[in-house]
Amino acid sequence: MYKRILAALLIFIVGMNVIGCSKVKEESQDTALQQLQSLTIGVMPDVDSIPLIIAKHNGYFEEEGLDIEIQYFKSAVDRDTALQTGNIDGAISDILAVVFLNDNGFNVKITSKTNGSFKLIAAKNSNISSLKDGTGGSIGISKNTIIEYLTDRIMDDSNIDASSYKKVAIPKIPTRLEMLEYGKIDMATLPEPLASIAASKGGIVLSSSDKLKINPGIILFTEKTINSKPNELKALYRAYNKSVEYLNKEDLKSYVNILIEKAGFPDIIKETLTLPNYERASMPSEKEFNQVLDWLRSKELTTNEYLLEELWDKSFISSK
Repeated sequence: MYKRILAALLIFIVGMNVIGCSKVKEESQDTALQQLQSLTIGVMPDVDSIPLIIAKHNGYFEEEGLDIEIQYFKSAVDRDTALQTGNIDGAISDILAVVFLNDNGFNVKITSKTNGSFKLIAAKNSNISSLKDGTGGSIGISKNTIIEYLTDRIMDDSNIDASSYKKVAIPKIPTRLEMLEYGKIDMATLPEPLASIAASKGGIVLSSSDKLKINPGIILFTEKTINSKPNELKALYRAYNKSVEYLNKEDLKSYVNILIEKAGFPDIIKETLTLPNYERASMPSEKEFNQVLDWLRSKELTTNEYLLEELWDKSFISSK
């Protein structure tokens, strides 16, 4: 009888411990969610930014206990200034910016690649229907950015000397689009969705990053943020992946108005927008990184011999 009572008592104690541990675990998880610090990320008017915009609107960040602010920029210069002055923790950016920032002693790291698309477009009345037709013409670009890099890569792929074109620096993307539409420049390299808007208004698509299968777009965060907010970055990427799943299965009509409202895209994207096949968060390839670095060195824009492993931190993305 005594043994039976003792056994029952032991079972009761063990059961209470299990329940207690489970409750403590749940409380610790809730506390972890409540204790996440906020993040601020800068985005550009491009399709790379859409997963973050949708994640914010659909409440995926909130589900992860993360308070995130998205700041919208029209030029890479304004975005990078905000980064260096501490107004944002990270940004939708490109490999070139990562190199430049680290060269200048401002430490940032790649935390994932993005899915973007860029096109070189000729103006409607430019009489340019091929890259060779445009020799001597003007191309609107953003100097020393992904835009100039892609422009040169497109020219090189067609065995055309990039110096045979007049590059016109127009940092603000909407202004570049407007100048192309009004014939102030002969050609322009533009990100989606603005590239398709230009094409829908009579612009001629001469080539694209998709055709060349190059994509140097990335998400970066400052070293300070990486060191102080690792759990926040993991939460961000869990939400990012939820957004990717949503975008790849939902019809554009169900969320296009969100993009117009939040990102400031014009209404015409309802008719013109074509999205890439978004991928779960992953890292850029070593080949992509080295091609960018080779271009930067050829332009004497950097002298450093970086390795990709030095400039990335892949600890925040899931391997699943």
